[in-house]
Amino acid sequence: MGVLISDKFLSWQAECENRFQQLKANEEELNRIFIDIYGLQDELTPEVADRDVTVHRVFATKDDVPESMRGSAYVRTLRDEIVSLLSYAVGCLFGRYSLDAEGLAYAGGEWDAGKYQTIIPDSDNIIPICDDEYFDDDLTGRFVEFVRTVYGADTLEENLKFIADALGGKGTPREVIRGYFLNEFYADHLKTYQKRPIYWLFDSGRKNGFKALIYLHRYRSDLLARLRTDYVHEQQERYRTQLAHIAESIEQAAGAEKVRLNKQQKKLQEQSLELQKYEEKIHHLADQNIEIDLDDGVKVNYAKFADVLAPIK
Repeated sequence: MGVLISDKFLSWQAECENRFQQLKANEEELNRIFIDIYGLQDELTPEVADRDVTVHRVFATKDDVPESMRGSAYVRTLRDEIVSLLSYAVGCLFGRYSLDAEGLAYAGGEWDAGKYQTIIPDSDNIIPICDDEYFDDDLTGRFVEFVRTVYGADTLEENLKFIADALGGKGTPREVIRGYFLNEFYADHLKTYQKRPIYWLFDSGRKNGFKALIYLHRYRSDLLARLRTDYVHEQQERYRTQLAHIAESIEQAAGAEKVRLNKQQKKLQEQSLELQKYEEKIHHLADQNIEIDLDDGVKVNYAKFADVLAPIK
């Protein structure tokens, strides 16, 4: 029997609210005790403002946040929680987390495959993010399988819709989720990790010709060579195949269909050109077999790949 993420959210929301009310009550009781001890009844009151209670409260939307909590750093919305779920799922796909082990499953050191039973981490530490279904193991497809595995096949579509509705956007649930990973995930990741990302985004540029995530703690010096051979070259070939197919279709099309195909052709040509230039940069770095030292920190190591990684903003 599948599980609904919407039900899990309501349970979590209720748990957060209980924690909030309990902590507020505890803080006010402590205030009363100290006020009585020091005879400050005429100078102080025991009440604690909602915004000063240092534990999260969760609301469906920003519009649901009461006035008493406006401006508090401890307000979270449904979208915040769904973004956290997506981030956790990415962590499971890379092996940082495991559904079969508490806490961090891997953050460097010796890899223990025995920690992973429910979700098997990506084998090569490279997960592409595509605007279409170019790869079997692209991030959107892997996330859908994560939801299916964790919450059940019979509730999959309802859960994907709940996630997509929380994220906002147009299209089918899968299209919305794909759009989030393509355009918003990394910005949220940088915010969460205060511009010291642990997942790195290889990014060809504004046309989305190529994007792929890796997990910093699983980086190896041959990663860029594998990225270039198994993903960049593969993506280039798929662009060539699609462009050839579209060129044939345009010759036989007319009207609105021809306009649509011409638009698609232009987009693919721009992506292909962007990727061609990107491949040269990847090639240059791949030949260097760059080593990194985690003790140097993210900032130092990230700079070594600045030409091929998404800029940190």
